[in-house]
Amino acid sequence: MSQAPVTVVGIGADGWPGLAPAAQQALRRAEVIIGGPRQLDLLPAGCTAERVAWPSPLRPAVPGLIARYQGWRTAVLASGDPMFFGIGRTLAELLGADRLRVLPHPSSVSYACARLGWPLEDTEVISLVGRPLDALAAALHPGRRLLLLSAGAATPAEAAALLAERGFGPSRLTVLAQLGGEREQRTEGTAEDWPHPPGDPLNVIAVDCRRADGAPRLSLTPGLPDELFEHDGQLTKRHIRAATLAALAPAPGELLWDVGGGSGSIGIEWMRAHRSCRAISIERDPVRAERIAHNARALGVPALRVVTGAAPAALEQLPTPDVVFIGGGLTATGALDACWQALPPGGRLVANTVTLESEALLTDSYRRHGGELTRLAVAHATPVGGFTGWRQAMPVTQWSVTKTS
Repeated sequence: MSQAPVTVVGIGADGWPGLAPAAQQALRRAEVIIGGPRQLDLLPAGCTAERVAWPSPLRPAVPGLIARYQGWRTAVLASGDPMFFGIGRTLAELLGADRLRVLPHPSSVSYACARLGWPLEDTEVISLVGRPLDALAAALHPGRRLLLLSAGAATPAEAAALLAERGFGPSRLTVLAQLGGEREQRTEGTAEDWPHPPGDPLNVIAVDCRRADGAPRLSLTPGLPDELFEHDGQLTKRHIRAATLAALAPAPGELLWDVGGGSGSIGIEWMRAHRSCRAISIERDPVRAERIAHNARALGVPALRVVTGAAPAALEQLPTPDVVFIGGGLTATGALDACWQALPPGGRLVANTVTLESEALLTDSYRRHGGELTRLAVAHATPVGGFTGWRQAMPVTQWSVTKTS
């Protein structure tokens, strides 16, 4: 593949007149311009380059398409800022950043914050382009301001319906379409009675989050209320779950194996810790596996991957984890050893159990590998006749360890 630079030009709804002189010059000098049909149609006749529309699917086609025009002065059109949820990221990953000359245009998010008077640094941006709408649920907190990058004309009504379903019906929605262009539009309403039909597909949705009376409050810290998870009893209870997540210590970008997923509570709370945290829940029971996926969607982490099968066989071919949690199946032959072997140096393992048989396995592993062995006990106040006493839950033995080599 030629090492000639590729110029990536951001363009907005204002088209050619909105481009800076350097961007206009780059497009005039280009011999081939690649972009979406809508973007290519914004160019004037004075741009005499061959115009090539991106094929679908786009990402696999990028290297071959760039190679086809090796030696040509090549420009790529992008919506707004190419490095903000745009084609610039894909090109940098596939071609290398040193191959690119990026000329950004104000993004739709910058325009939206300017129109609304919202500080950009205090506004959370969520892309719904090619992503599940359920991911929006994890960002819903009273008083927060969100900007949703819309997938099309139907997205505002779909987002309004999800907000109402998740207890945020009073939230104020503002749909900003064709930002920066001559046909810029603004539509407003509340999620619970969104009255507007589908409009322009090129839109951004601003959400001023307001929780309805009685709707559950979802904390950012681990230990969500147990009743938020559908389960059949296979659930790491709230206080033990909070202590377990503290031992797991999620960090951005890390991958967790949740072995013996049960209701999926550990993997779900792991992914809620940061938007880039990833998790795979391994559960042998198909009904529970489906329930895990349902809980993940309901709590805003639909990207949780669910593998139906029993360890250790189900662990084969999975990507290398940064952290492993074992909440069930410890006594299955080879399961604990397989999890340990899968971890790279520096990886972490946490295992919980309530049975003496599994506790013996953890004690043996503690002797061989070190780490920390902890007994966790929780008691709840309950009525005792006309008085109140403590009811002790089954104690949990927890082994946590970092693999050194």
